Amino acid sequence: MHTLADIADHIGAQTVGNVELEITGLGSLQNATPSQVSHLSSPSYRPLLKETRAGAVILKAQDAQNCPVPALIVDNPYLAFASVSQLFKSKDHLNVGRHPSALIGDDCQIDAGASIGAGVVIGNGCSIGPGVRIFPYSSLGERCVLGADVTLHARSTLYNDVKVGARSILHSGCVIGADGFGYTPDQQGHLHEIAQLGGVWIGEDVSVGASSTIDCGAIEDTVIEDGVKIDNQVQVGHNCRVGAHSLLCGCVGIAGSSVIGRHCVLAGGVGVGGSKPVTLCDHVMVTAYTPVTQSITTPGVYSGTVVVHEHSLWRRNALRFSALDQLFKRVKSLEILQNK
Repeated sequence: MHTLADIADHIGAQTVGNVELEITGLGSLQNATPSQVSHLSSPSYRPLLKETRAGAVILKAQDAQNCPVPALIVDNPYLAFASVSQLFKSKDHLNVGRHPSALIGDDCQIDAGASIGAGVVIGNGCSIGPGVRIFPYSSLGERCVLGADVTLHARSTLYNDVKVGARSILHSGCVIGADGFGYTPDQQGHLHEIAQLGGVWIGEDVSVGASSTIDCGAIEDTVIEDGVKIDNQVQVGHNCRVGAHSLLCGCVGIAGSSVIGRHCVLAGGVGVGGSKPVTLCDHVMVTAYTPVTQSITTPGVYSGTVVVHEHSLWRRNALRFSALDQLFKRVKSLEILQNK
């Protein structure tokens, strides 16, 4: 429980109303109770403000006069709300020390302040920093390095030579450092594996979602830079580099050797890969389900999906796609004749 004064101090907000009000949680403008704090971050929700029963609302100065309850005035309400949410987040408990069932390899350096849960397996030569929490049945290969305050949720799997920077979080079922998808055919078309000899380097303050996978590099490491946020069920291929503070939403797939710039956003279902490695410059946003098959060199928002249609109409249009080249040539010929 926090007072409104505590919350205002936490986010650096100007207050209007009773600062001693006790706040027990968070809620939406429409459904918050008098002991919860809400936020107004989009103009589309302004009609809900006058009817809210929230204990207090985080908002911009321009909306304060229309707020019927105590207000916390900030420049960026959504960012402030994100910060406040951390005050009410419950932290999963894990005892400091090693559970008796944990298996620790040889030559490991494990800080006394680390927490290692039941059934955890740690390979030879690993380094585990202070405040690290490894939840039950996670597995680390050899020579893995976890920086301070890293969290591995249950059943996370790290292969050999994975390095994870401070305060990063790996969610349940993620697999980091599996072999990249590298094969080459012989004269008979039989596929032969190319050994994947690199590792994975994950920076600080990175989040990797549940059941997401990041492949090891073929020779050099696959790199995820500081502050990257990866959603659930995302695939990052071998030797990729994802720039700092980029966002990869659910079901994104990135082919090997692709480079994603800094502060990029790949929305759900985006696929990146082409006949040669694809590079996205900084500050690129790609909308949902867009295939990116060529490099992007100019910041901006990019889309490339076919909008959904009624099925019979889609089939007719699909059949006409194959005639587009012929139609273009006919129009070009008509233009030439008209200009003579």
